Amino acid sequence: MTTQWLLEEVATITERNLDLVKKKFASLSENQLNWKPNTQTWSCLEIFAHLNAYASFYHNAFHKKIEITRFRTPGTQFSSSPLGRSAWQSMKLGKEKNIKRRFNAPKDYNPTVTTSLVTATTLNDFQNYQSDLLKILEKSVAVNLRKVKVPISISKIVRLRLGDAFLFVAYHNERHMQQALNLLKNPQFPKK
Repeated sequence: MTTQWLLEEVATITERNLDLVKKKFASLSENQLNWKPNTQTWSCLEIFAHLNAYASFYHNAFHKKIEITRFRTPGTQFSSSPLGRSAWQSMKLGKEKNIKRRFNAPKDYNPTVTTSLVTATTLNDFQNYQSDLLKILEKSVAVNLRKVKVPISISKIVRLRLGDAFLFVAYHNERHMQQALNLLKNPQFPKK
């Protein structure tokens, strides 16, 4: 794949997320944002809190690595590592916008376990993180997305190529945005 395609793919997903939050979630009541059909399902607010926790980790790693890297010659082509490809492909939605595989979130990123992840500013924070990701993408055009490596959230030892990490984060965001949109379609979703 080309580096340009990768950056455009991540930017497109991120811009769509920003648009969806404004159109579908920003005007929801507190009751609607906190509603869930059962105790095993996350509410919209819990979904965004989960994404914010990941964004906090990954965005800090992205900023730091882009700032300090010595790999300042961007490549026109990007090739995923086997681990990187596996990571982002596992997050990618199916053709029907369906979630193909389910994963259990680590407790530090699970808003039903770590309830402090949900705050009064969760939705606004999500929008800020999405805008921040667009700025990170702009900065990343000056580095080599294959040679710059970032740690993953569940292990400081395992690292992904920056391009793979971008795709992982974007597809993870898209996956959970779809989960939130599915909540809105639930017949029991409150009217206000």
